[in-house]
Formats: sequence, C-alpha cells, structure tokens
Amino acid sequence: MRYEDFRREYLAGGLSREMLDDCPIRQFEHWLQQAVESELEDPTAMVLATVDEAGFPWQRIVLMKGVSPAGFVFYTNYGSAKAAAMRHEPRVSLLFPWNELDRQVIVGGTAERMSAAESARYFLSRPRESQLAAWASRQSRPVSRRALLQSQFEAVKRKFSEGEVPVPDFWGGYRVRPERIEFWQGGAHRMHDRFRYTQQDDDTWLIEQLQP
Repeated sequence: MRYEDFRREYLAGGLSREMLDDCPIRQFEHWLQQAVESELEDPTAMVLATVDEAGFPWQRIVLMKGVSPAGFVFYTNYGSAKAAAMRHEPRVSLLFPWNELDRQVIVGGTAERMSAAESARYFLSRPRESQLAAWASRQSRPVSRRALLQSQFEAVKRKFSEGEVPVPDFWGGYRVRPERIEFWQGGAHRMHDRFRYTQQDDDTWLIEQLQP
C-alpha cells in the first residue's frame, strides 16, 4: 500500500475575511452549529495537547463541555497525566478536526482550573454511571488487567448504592482562555484558507490571513 498516493481535493467551500465574525468565539459557535447540523460524529470532540515536566508533548481527545468568551471547558481527574502536565505548563493547544466539512479550528491558550461550584454543577448533571466511573478510575495509572478496573467500578457502585453520588474532590473542570484561534478551510489544489485571530492588549482581536 502506497500511503503517499492517498489524497483528495478539498471542495467543501472557501473562506474569506468578509465571512468571518470579528469575535472568534462567535465565529467558532457558528461553525460548531454547522457541524452539529451536519450530524458529524462527536462535533464537540477536541484534541488537547500538553507538555509535561520532561518537555514531552502529548495529545488526547476530550469532549468540550462549554464555550463562552471566557474560554473552552472540559473536565478530568486532577490526578491524570494531562492535569499534571497542565500544572507544570498551563499553556495548551486545542484542535477541533471537522474533517467531513474540510475544516479545523486550532486554539492556543492557558488552562485554568474552574471553581468547585462550577465543577459540582456539571458533575451532578452527568449520568450516574459516568459519576461512578469518575470515582472508580485512578486515571492514567497502570492497571494489570481490565477485570481489576471493573471490580473497582462494582465496588464504587455498591458504596454509593443509595442516594446521590458525591462530587469527588479529585475531579473537576478546566477552562482554556484563548489567546490565538485559527480557522482553516480546505481549498482546491491545496490552496487552503487560513485566518488567525490574536488577542490584543485591549482585548480586541487582530485577524490575519495566513498562507496555506
């Protein structure tokens, strides 16, 4: 199989400055709505890239659970590898890969822990099984076999068999405050359209078109 022969033209549509909102968050919400209406699988899935204490970059897919002018929200275990990396280096990158629409959005910003009240509000809205899984998994730690992980889940299920599942103190939300956001629209003959928003000192956004 010759992987170098895998190619296609990107013909879903162009992108011009006149089509962009002056606010990148509103522009993102517009594209996200189109992704939802197009019935993409997991339109809120994003790649989170971090750098750990050893300077090693790592990426993983997480689900965005909120967006506002303040930033992009996701939740995780504070003992996870990504949480440890963000403690060391809070500057992160997010990537929304909407391949079916020939689009991607890249966000660069700073991750900040959300308040306990905000995290609790979301945790209590989750399905009960997801709440139990948060308690059962010692995220990012080795496990010898899946059966052990399942036994941890069953033990937590018995422990919280009655009443509400309490909010773990080792679990909560992060908000990525954006400083740069790039919108990429695929174009024919690899002449893609790229526009980057960069936050200025007065909280306005500089918009620049980038060569593909």
